Amino acid sequence: MQSQLTEQPGNSLSYTFLLRLLTLSAHDSMLQTDQILSTIEMLDAEHLDVRTVTLALNLNDCSATSAETLAKKVRDKIMHYASRLVETCDRAGGKFGIPVINKRIAISPASNLIAGHGRTAALQLARALDQAAKDCGVDFVGGYSAMVQKGITSSDEMLIDTMPEVFSQTERVCGSVNVATRKAGVNIDALKKMGQVIHDTAHATAEIRGFGAAKLVVFANIPEDSPFMAGAVVGSGEPEATVNIGVSGPGVVSSALKRRIEQDTENKLTLGDLAEEIKITSFRVTRIGELIGREVARELGIGFGIVDLSLAPTPDVGDSIGEILHELGIAKIGAPGSTAAVAMLNDAVKKGGLFASSSVGGLSGAFIPVSEDSTLAAAVADGSLVLEKLEAMTCVCSVGLDMVLIPGDTPPDTIAAIMADEMAIGVMNDKTTATRLVPIPNAKAGEVIDFGGLFGKSPVIDIRCMDASDGFINFGGRIPAPLQSLRN
Repeated sequence: MQSQLTEQPGNSLSYTFLLRLLTLSAHDSMLQTDQILSTIEMLDAEHLDVRTVTLALNLNDCSATSAETLAKKVRDKIMHYASRLVETCDRAGGKFGIPVINKRIAISPASNLIAGHGRTAALQLARALDQAAKDCGVDFVGGYSAMVQKGITSSDEMLIDTMPEVFSQTERVCGSVNVATRKAGVNIDALKKMGQVIHDTAHATAEIRGFGAAKLVVFANIPEDSPFMAGAVVGSGEPEATVNIGVSGPGVVSSALKRRIEQDTENKLTLGDLAEEIKITSFRVTRIGELIGREVARELGIGFGIVDLSLAPTPDVGDSIGEILHELGIAKIGAPGSTAAVAMLNDAVKKGGLFASSSVGGLSGAFIPVSEDSTLAAAVADGSLVLEKLEAMTCVCSVGLDMVLIPGDTPPDTIAAIMADEMAIGVMNDKTTATRLVPIPNAKAGEVIDFGGLFGKSPVIDIRCMDASDGFINFGGRIPAPLQSLRN
């Protein structure tokens, strides 16, 4: 073992990290020698990374009597805590040989901050957030958000009404709106409003193919500590400042499954065996993420929050949830069995993560963002993955209809109805669900849109029966909370 861990000139792996793995293994029976070597292979050959380090800041103490003072206090607090975030993440990544891809900030819901102010204050706050993010060098700042599951206050409505302008005129501001919970039911009035806002945001950014809508998520049962954008927000029970980390690794899981299948050609593997392989791999990935997160928190002098082990794919070949499903025997994504395979994957990831750390939070499971996963996008292109099957798969994944590109002429009430289905899944199953729907102005079903970078490319998905749900949405009101909400 020692000979294999000897530091070599030019080796991209950090010797410090290998020593820390050995230290962990001495106290943890689940990290045996062969698993340490497998972890090293994950880093060196399979490009494991930390997807995001997100600094979560509670900004409620920044409230002020004037919009100018509010914006200044927000910017000053962000700069105080986050000015060293990027360099600290880079230093920690270099120390352990594990790159931190994204550095982000999440704040408490902006609708709380602008209560008592006018529209000007909301826009001024958004500009202050955008400028602070640029000055700190972070990729995004999340939290231009409102919680409206049971009703919409005047400050919620004002913030929501400014979203098309904010997401079209700022570069790094992201937002979310929680419209449903198990306890409150589903706010259809809020969904109708959000259908219009998503439509308007996309068309306000038509010159970049509606990309503004990719910075807006609509939730049921929103988590208060997720580090992933665009839905990261700081809940009311969160501390003043904390470091939350998001670890990914679909390529690592796919490679682990492939190795296991190739090595056990003489034995009949069962789905239970493959689930165990996913669980063990998820365990190792989670431990790596927590190691980086605690190092960043220590250097910044603030508390460590959670590690969110979510298999979030990228457009790169080999880093795909769809490829994991292929390894599990689903030849075409969307075929019968696809939902069961996602359910097994999601469950095994959660079990591995929870066994690895007492600080698991956020979403922690499998994401299926269509444009960000080249295999899922290909399945939409060949017609095997349709909207209805994708919705079925979201019943058992960690989020919902994520980065789904829809025709630009989709009516706002149809957008609202698609979201209503997804929110109902979350409420009835007591889980987080969400939508990130991106109407593509002047595009029809089948047209391929390329956003580039981590946002990837995908065909516009076909939506059947447009306008056929308007009557349902126009009744408005709130779908009552289900019976299982009465648990006291």
